[in-house]
Order: sequence, then C-alpha cells, then structure tokens
Amino acid sequence: MAQAVFDTAEYDRRIARTKARMEEEGLDAAVVSDPANMNYLTGYDGWSFYVHQAVILTPDRDEPIWVGRQMDATGARATTRLSEESIRPYSDDHVQSPRDLHPMDFFAEVLSDLGVDDGRIGLEMDAYYFTAKSYTRLQNNLPEADFEDITLLVNWVRVKKSEAELEYMKQAARISENAMQAGLDAIGEGVPEYEAAEAIYSALIDGTDEYGGDYPAIVPLMPSGDYTGTPHLTWTDRPFRNGDPVLIELSGCRHRYHSPLARTTFVGDPPEEVEETAEIVVEGMEAALDAAEPGVTAEEVEKAWRDTIAKYGVEKADRIGYSMGLGYPPDWGEHTASLRPGDETVLEENMTFHTIPGLWFDDFGVELSETFRVTSTGAEPLADFPRRLFTA
Repeated sequence: MAQAVFDTAEYDRRIARTKARMEEEGLDAAVVSDPANMNYLTGYDGWSFYVHQAVILTPDRDEPIWVGRQMDATGARATTRLSEESIRPYSDDHVQSPRDLHPMDFFAEVLSDLGVDDGRIGLEMDAYYFTAKSYTRLQNNLPEADFEDITLLVNWVRVKKSEAELEYMKQAARISENAMQAGLDAIGEGVPEYEAAEAIYSALIDGTDEYGGDYPAIVPLMPSGDYTGTPHLTWTDRPFRNGDPVLIELSGCRHRYHSPLARTTFVGDPPEEVEETAEIVVEGMEAALDAAEPGVTAEEVEKAWRDTIAKYGVEKADRIGYSMGLGYPPDWGEHTASLRPGDETVLEENMTFHTIPGLWFDDFGVELSETFRVTSTGAEPLADFPRRLFTA
C-alpha cells in the first residue's frame, strides 16, 4: 500500500497541469529526472537518485511511467499509486556497468514502446542528476527523435502550492524553530562545532511531539569566526572561541517539503559594528516582507530591501531569495523565481519563498532568513522565531 502523503486528486491535478504545459510546447513525451519533480508527479521517494531514474509522461497515458533500477521498483510500489504496468525497472547490470550498457539504453526502449521514438521528447537538460552521457546515449539510441530542453517545465508548475503542501511546509517550520533553538543552545566558547551540528541534526530528525522530521535537501550550514563572510561552509572540529560570529542556516523537512531558517549568534559580547549590521539586516528583511504581496514583481521585493540598506551606505549584489518548497539534495530551491533585479515574475497567492538577505564582508557576516507564503494580503512568514542577533 502506497504511503498516503497526498490524495489521488492532488496528483491528478499536478499531472494535468504538467500535460497542459507539454501541449503548449508541442511535446510527445517528457522525461522528468529531477527527483523533486518525480516526487511531485508520482509521490516517488527514495535515496536512489544517484543512479539514473525518471518518470515519463505522454499525452495519451493517464499515469506517468516510473523507470529506475530493479531494486528500487519496490520503492516505487511503496511510495506511489502507479499500476504495475507503469513501473518499468532496468536490470542491475546497467548500473555503472563495465560492459557497454547504460540505463538510457533501457529508457530508449521504453520510449520506443510508447511510440515516441521519432517524436518530440522533452528532457531536463540542466537537472542535477541528468548527465551528458545520458543525453548522448539517448541521441544514439533514438536518432529519429527531436529532443527539447524542458529543464524548468515542471518546476514552474510547482511554484503555487496547494493547501496540503502548505501544511507540510508549516510543519517543517515548527521543526526549523526547534532545530534553530537547539543549535543556539549548543553553541558556546570551547564547544566543538560538530557538537552544535549534532544538536541541530538531532532536532531536525526528532521533529515535534506530533511528527518526526525528514533529512533536509541541504545540510546545516554553520560558518564561524573568520569564515562568516563565506555563507556555504559547514562545520569542523574547531571549538568556538570568544569573539566568534556564527551563522546558522538550516531547514526542517516534512515529506520532502522545507521551511528554511537562518540566524546569527555571537560568542561573547558582539562589537558595535556587528550589532549595527544585524539591525540593518533586520530592517531590510522586514521591508522586503512588507513589500511582498500578489501583483508585485520579484524585483520589487528585492528593491525594498536594497533601498532600505542604501540608507546606511550598504550595497548587496546577490539575490535575496528564491522560490522553494519540495526538494532533494543538493537543493531545496525550485530554480524559478528569484528576488533580484531583473526578475519580473509576478507574485501570486500561495507562492512560497526563502528570503535570505544576509550581508557578508571580508571579516564577518550577518545572516537572517525567513520562509514566507504569499497570501491574498501580503507575506506570511512560516516560522515564529525572534529576528535579532543572538549571543552565546
């Protein structure tokens, strides 16, 4: 019996919307290999994305077809409602084969069986786990096919969340709150960084009294000391020292749905420069949140932040947020709308964003983030956690 993460009607709506996009693109088939998109369309959930797998959609079939490794077919039966006919596994000798075998040889057979071997086939060309060899192998096996890049086709279908999806993101936010508090409580002078990471991980999996947590698409990020100007470092054996700023970025995860949260703490008494920077970041963040509502563009939200920090002579060239929700390693982002200059995406109700307007300098950084939902009247942060500089 498949796990009941969403009801059948939810998947039917998602498939119908994706097929409508396929029709607009004139596609005879779509090979969807991004594991988040596979999950979105079928519910498939497993740590099997390190081998080649995908779901295939065609306009004339009600169900997508799952194609993956033989030993993972049981996972498809456990996590999807697909019929046996729609689960097509390839034999294990295709996996990292010393012989001239590749999983895309089998994919080509499935596409031929579907009668689209000379059709217009969409591929997620820039998906993390779709390789260059996968593309050339399909080309060699299906010389009559016309391959099109549909990297973000399903991703754009995902940007507006259903109430069921939003509920899982709210649950993820409760886990994020617990994990952030656990990390802040664990950090102190002389404590090794890995002990704080252990406390965070424990809280991420422990969840709440009502439900547990899943593994997040990104590990807890925790640069400290001289390296807080570099936002994407993890942890080391190094003990925290008096005078260390520490950035914490993490996310609870519930049925693969995330709600990231970032805060900054300081070991000891923070210098005035750090305190003032934290105040600027908080003010800028709140200006961006105040600007977010249906009908405004992504770049207008970023401009509210940029105009606020400019009053203090501060500039930031990077984007300050992005659409996100469902995700697998290495990323919880949807790769669609970004809160930055030039992005004219119009915000709509039930879009969700992670806004992370940190300021990173050569000698220190201050980070703050919120995950928010666009409601009919504005931005609704999913987490309830103080927006300030913490001290350890």
